[in-house]
Amino acid sequence: MIEYNHDKFKSAVFITFSGNCKKALSFYQSCFGGLLQIETFEKELSGYTEMPVVSGSLISDRIIIHGSDLVHNEGRKLGNYISIFLHCKNTSERKKLIKKMESDKKNGFVNNDEDQKLIELTDSFDVRWILGV
Repeated sequence: MIEYNHDKFKSAVFITFSGNCKKALSFYQSCFGGLLQIETFEKELSGYTEMPVVSGSLISDRIIIHGSDLVHNEGRKLGNYISIFLHCKNTSERKKLIKKMESDKKNGFVNNDEDQKLIELTDSFDVRWILGV
């Protein structure tokens, strides 16, 4: 088994949202900290209630999240084939992160045994996370 020094690596992901990219990235900033940069359209677009985000980035010490409100022609499709893995230093750190990520969610995480190596949760933006220790 290959051992990684998790302190050296950051996860980086790109997530397509459905008109709530700014809200989602702001929420993730409250969970992970970091610098948030948002670029929106100059004018309103049909089908959007707010100015859509062309490109947004959250860069923190733990993770880099890029996102956009612009979807492919076939639309945004939710699926269970992908999750974002994030390594936590210990169960205490993971517990704090779970509490933050579930702050605006009605449902709890899938596996509530905090001694497990991996815990899965789906946040209020339908993004699936695997939190490991």
